[in-house]
Formats: sequence, structure tokens, C-alpha cells
Amino acid sequence: MADSLKRKLEDLSVDEFLASGFVSDADGDSEEEVPVLQNGESKKSTISNSAAQDKAEKKAGQASQHKEQLSRLKSKDPEFYKFLEENDRTLLNFDDTDSSDDEDDEDSKYHILPSHLEDASSDEEAEKSAKQSQKSAGAIKVTEKMIDEWRMAIRKEPTPRLFREVTQAFRAAVLTTKGEREDSCRFLVEDSSVFNALVIFCIREVSVALQKMLKLKAEKNQKKLVLPSSSSKWQKNQMDIKTYLNGLVQLLSCLSEASVIVAVLRHANQMVPYFLCLPKQCRVFLKQLIKQWSTGEETVRVLSFLALSKICRHKQDLYLNPILKQMYIAYVKNCKFTSPSTLPMINFMQRTLVEMYAIDTQVTYQHGFVYIRQLAVHLRNAMTMKKKETYQAVYNWQFVHCLYLWCRVLSTLHPSEVLGPLIYPLCQVIIGCIKLVPTCRYLPLRLHCVRALILLSDGTKTFVPVLPFLLEVFLLVDFNKKPGRLTTKPINFAVILKLSNVNLQEKAFKDGLIEQLYDLSLEYFHCQASSIGFPELVLPTVIQLKAFLKECKVANYCKQIRQLLEKVQENSAHITALRQKAAFGVSDSAVVVQWERQVAGEGTPLTRYYSQWKKLREREIQLEISGKERMEDLDLPEIKRKKLQESKQKDKKEFKDLFESDSDSDGDGVGLKVKDKLKKEGGSDLSTEEESDMEEGSEDEDLSDDDDDDDSCDEAEDTRQQAVCKVDLKELAAGDEDMVEDLELSDQD
Repeated sequence: MADSLKRKLEDLSVDEFLASGFVSDADGDSEEEVPVLQNGESKKSTISNSAAQDKAEKKAGQASQHKEQLSRLKSKDPEFYKFLEENDRTLLNFDDTDSSDDEDDEDSKYHILPSHLEDASSDEEAEKSAKQSQKSAGAIKVTEKMIDEWRMAIRKEPTPRLFREVTQAFRAAVLTTKGEREDSCRFLVEDSSVFNALVIFCIREVSVALQKMLKLKAEKNQKKLVLPSSSSKWQKNQMDIKTYLNGLVQLLSCLSEASVIVAVLRHANQMVPYFLCLPKQCRVFLKQLIKQWSTGEETVRVLSFLALSKICRHKQDLYLNPILKQMYIAYVKNCKFTSPSTLPMINFMQRTLVEMYAIDTQVTYQHGFVYIRQLAVHLRNAMTMKKKETYQAVYNWQFVHCLYLWCRVLSTLHPSEVLGPLIYPLCQVIIGCIKLVPTCRYLPLRLHCVRALILLSDGTKTFVPVLPFLLEVFLLVDFNKKPGRLTTKPINFAVILKLSNVNLQEKAFKDGLIEQLYDLSLEYFHCQASSIGFPELVLPTVIQLKAFLKECKVANYCKQIRQLLEKVQENSAHITALRQKAAFGVSDSAVVVQWERQVAGEGTPLTRYYSQWKKLREREIQLEISGKERMEDLDLPEIKRKKLQESKQKDKKEFKDLFESDSDSDGDGVGLKVKDKLKKEGGSDLSTEEESDMEEGSEDEDLSDDDDDDDSCDEAEDTRQQAVCKVDLKELAAGDEDMVEDLELSDQD
């Protein structure tokens, strides 16, 4: 009934359908489903079977309906039906069994778990091991005999085929350093002796063989580099050369022995022209070179720098900017910790980086502007926030070494119109760093900043007011105060930034500080020694140094400062005498500059003294850095200290000698007389007094050995007391008469 109703509805027009009422297919389906549910209330199994049957009948009904629709389509639209027959015959040849096939296909899409799982791990491992053994059996094992044959052949006539074999063998050897092996390798290197022989062979022979094979001719101008890509045979051998260079860089990254790294780097320097022709391999090589330049040993660093400089000079546009950036980052990373052993390496990185910046001042200005601004931002944050973290961002070795670097760059590349504008902001950053925490604990950092300013002022011929920061130290530290601790080990101000509270109480702190002030003041005065305004420049310093000499009571400190003051006054008098003979005015700057050059050429008393002092000072610093100075190497007289008991016995013996007499009884009587007389006068035991005096004398002697800066007044007072003691003893020794009869002795005596 539903089918007939459905067919009738399909034949109706829109107006007839609206007039007949809304009769849907869903109503018919629901009516048919009700008896099925009523009949299936008995058992659950019948319900599931009936549901499956309904599903199958529904699919079969849908297929029959689709077939009827196709049959009606032939009568309604014969043209479209004819089109389907010509183009898509399978759509018309529809069968009821297709639905069951589709259902089977849907079921087959899902994986069905098996009832039993088998363990095949052992079989797979056996298969893998068998495959590896087959592959290793297929690879050619490299022997020393093969290497000798390759050496003879490549020296006689290098060919592309021979070079390919050597390259493949070298690649296989390099892979063994990481414990890897590729399936595509034709050769196998297992023995360590074979590995060493192959690497030595490649280092010695490959560079020369490639030049012969590519027929490269050396240019008359040695500064001009001949690129291998200009050869007609480059394209044919490019892949093999690329493989060899990859292996060379990989080998360089795996090595740890310095001597082997040096040998490989020497060979890599010879292969630089080939790296320049292959940009990808060159970038990897540059990363490895920068790593060796910043972390390797001395010879390794030098060879790495030579290779970096060579690449930058011949491919400046392509590689200079990224290389400078990476070298600066590596420099900052590796100067975080400074010690006497690392300081020479940091200085080496500074000087070599300056050489790289000297290649192009335009690029140097861009880098300098960015990095000096970065330092200024850190300083501004520390000054505004005033927190411990922001202070630590400024007061650290990385910040200080960056200041040193840019001072060295600007002073070395002066005069330069491009870099000149960076001098003033750099000076402001350094001065701000000094003023950030002006306390005694950070005096070493202040001295480092002052040294950087002196370097910048001397190199750029720019006046920088450095003396106020040095003279302020005399006001911060009380040099007359006696030290709380006595130590023989000096403080190395070159490798510290901050002092502890214990260091501030040591005598070595004040000794080293006076020495540093003397050195830095002398260096700055030497920079300005030929200046026409030198007398006016040093006038505040002369006044303050004289005031210090009046207040300071330590002889050693006064000696150094007085010597500095004398040299400054002597140079000032020399400049004043020369100025009186001059016949030009101060406003004529060109003549003033010429006059200063003439004075510098003739020399001044201060410059002559500084040259002699500098030689001695540099020698001392080199000995300290290298660690060659040992106390046992010096022929110093041996000082033997007396033990306390020995000194007491000697003092007693000397005391007895003062009261010698003809008989023992007289001696005893004298001793008793003196003792009794002192008792009557309220005095203490003389022998005890003498022993205590001698002990104090020995203690003073020890202190005088350790502390050279005892006051002269104290020494005079001690000698006066000792003289008084001797006079009293002599008077006591020459007493009026013996008083033995007054003593009452017991029977036991």
C-alpha cells in the first residue's frame, strides 16, 4: 500500500499534492516497524535476527527502488538514458547483489585480531644480522698495502677514478669515528693503524693531487686566490670533492688531540679555495673554525683564525658579516670566567677579532653601534631599576671584556671617520659603569674601566678625564689603618672584579691597590706627557698627592707616591720651560698640534722614565702569567727563625752573665739580694720581666718580618724602652751591698 501511495505521489503535481494532504514515507515505515517489535518481545536472539533481516530487506528494497527509477527514466527522459548507455553503462546494469558486495567491502576495511600472536623478534634479529654480514662481506676492506698503492698511483698520475676511490675510503674512515657505517660505502676501515695511515695519506697527498688533476696554475700575484671552479674539469670532479670536504669537516669535529687537530687544520687551510666554491660546505666549515678559534689550544686558535681571515678576505661580501657576528657571540660566551690561565686566550680573541673588524669599517660601524647600544641598555636598566639582577648584568666579566674589545677596536682603527662617532657613547658607558656602585668592594672593576679609558684615550688621541676616578680611591680607602689580617699571597687585580670583606682587611689589598694606582696614573700621565696643557692638567693631582703624603704614615706607600709626584713635577717643569720659549698663541690649534708632535719626538722626562718602567713591568707580568717565576729558583738567603724555648734559654743565660761573681754563694746572694730588694720596692720578678720583654721582642720581630709598614714612631719607642731596660739592669747589677744576712733560711735549705 505504501508503494502504491508512493507511486501516486510521484505522479501528482505540486497543486494536487498540497490539496491531497501530507503523507510521508516515514509513517509507513513506522507502521511496519510496530508489528515487528510486538512479535519480537519473546527472546533477545529473535530480536537480533529480526533486526539483521530488516537491515537486509531494507537494503534490498533500496536496490529495487533504484532499479525502478532507472526504468522510469527511460520512458520520461529517453535522451538522457541514451547518453548514460553510451558513456556509463555500468550505472544502468545495476544488480541487487552489488549491495552485498559493498557490505563485504566495508567489513574488509577493518582489521581483525588473530587468535594467537607469534613472537618473531629473534627471527628478525637473525635476518638483520645476516643482511649486515652480507653487506660487510660485499664492502672492500682497506689495508695498508692498498694505501701504499694509492699513494704511488696518485703521485704518478692522479685520475678521477682513483680520487673517487680515495674519497670513498676516507669517508668510510671518518664514519668509524662516530661508530656509524652507511650501506652505500664501498670500503670498510676496521684497524686503527689503517685509519691513521689513510688520514695521513689524505692530509699529505690530496691537495697536491687535486691541483694536478684540475690543472690549476698559480697566479703571479700571490694575494689573488685561484678558484678551482675556473678549471674545465671541475664539474666532473665536483661531487667527489664535495664528499671529501664533508668528511674533512666531520673529522675535524670528532678530534680531541691538539696535535692531530693542528695537522688537520693545516690541511684544511690548503683546501680553503675548494670550500669557497661550495657554499654549503663552507658554512659548515666556518662553524667548526669559529668553535676551534674560541675553545681550542694556542696553535689551534691561530690556524683557525688564519683560515677565517683567508675566507673573509676572498669572499668578503658573502661571509664577512655572519662571521663577525658569530665570532663576537663566541667571544662573549668564552670570556664569562677569567683566570690567569684563560686571560691570555681572551686577549688573543680580542686582538684577532680586531683584525677581522679592520677588514671593512662600514660593517664594523654597524656591529659596533648595535653592541655598544646593547651595553648601554644594560647599564640604563641597572641605573633605573636598582636591583641585584640588573647590577649583575653590568658587573660581570662579559660586560667588562666587551668594553675592552670596543676600546681596542676604536683605538686600533683610528683615525677613521666612520668609527669616530662611537668614541663618545663608549666613554659614557664606561664612566656610567664606574659610577654605578662606587664602593671599595668594586675597586678592581673601577681599575679595569679606567684602564679601558686610558687605552681609548691614548689610541684615539681624545682627552678623557680619567684622573678623578683614580684620585677618588685615596679618599675611599684609609691607608693608615692597620690591616686586620696578614697574608703573604698578593691579590691579582687583573683577574678579579669584586673584593670580599676578608680581602678588604688584608694588607695585600692595600699594597696591591697602591701599586695599581701608581701604574695607571703613570700610564695616563705618559699619554698626556707631551700635551701643551700638561702643567694645568696635573695641578689637582699634585695637590691631592701632597695631601696624601702628609696624612699617610706608611713608609712604603709614601715612597711610591712620592716617586710618582717627583716625575710628574719634573715633566711639568719641562713643559713649562718649553712653553715660555714658544712664540705662538693658544688659539692657533694647528701650530699647537705641531709643537706637541715636536715635543713628543724629542721626548720628555716622563716618557723616558715610562719606557724603562714599562719594560720591567711587562717582564714581571709575563712571568706571572706564564707561571715560570718560582721562589725556589731565586738565590735568596735562608732565614732561620729561632724557637721560643731556645730564645728563652739564651735570654736567661745573658741575664745570668750580668751577675757573675767569684763564688757560687756570692752569685746566689746577689740573686737573692736583687730579688728581695725588688719585692720590698713593690716590683715584680725581674727574670719574669726579662722573659716577657724578650718574648715581646721576638713577637715584634715576627711582625716586622710580615708587616713592613710599621710606624717609625713605634720603632723609636721600642728601641727607647729597650735602652732603658739595659740601663736599669746595669744599675741593679752594680748594687751597694749584699743583704744575704737578712734572709732566714729553713733547715731544708
